[in-house]
Amino acid sequence: MPATLSAITTLPARHEVHAAAQGRRALAAYLVQTQATQHIQIVDARNQTHQIELPTTALRLLADVLTEMAEGNAVQIVPVHAELTTQEAADLLNVSRPHLVKLLEDGEIPFHRTGKHRRVRLTDLMQYKEARMRASEATMAELTRLSQELGLGYE
Repeated sequence: MPATLSAITTLPARHEVHAAAQGRRALAAYLVQTQATQHIQIVDARNQTHQIELPTTALRLLADVLTEMAEGNAVQIVPVHAELTTQEAADLLNVSRPHLVKLLEDGEIPFHRTGKHRRVRLTDLMQYKEARMRASEATMAELTRLSQELGLGYE
């Protein structure tokens, strides 16, 4: 079963925003270490302490999640190998679903079919998005160069 984006996203409550900010500050002090794994302690409902070993990369991801939550943002984590529906992919690109389907059918973004439904791998979608951003930046740089060359008053 492919992993997909959750249909329901909720913003963190006020107390969660506060807790996330405190947790982020506390965690930040330990992320400068270069160890591959780190040990954290969790206190359960019976006030018993449990030590857990986690990859440092997972703790950095947790810090990123806490940073977003502290700013009041909702957060979703998607596995890199995730397969998205056309609507989910369109939402990530901030385009309409019909426009995304045209990109798929034109071969701009790879996809495959699951039955009669199209599925897009998140990695393919992010590669397309990155390529579009690079092309846009190159075009802007060229326009800037031409404007300066022609003396159009952007000096």
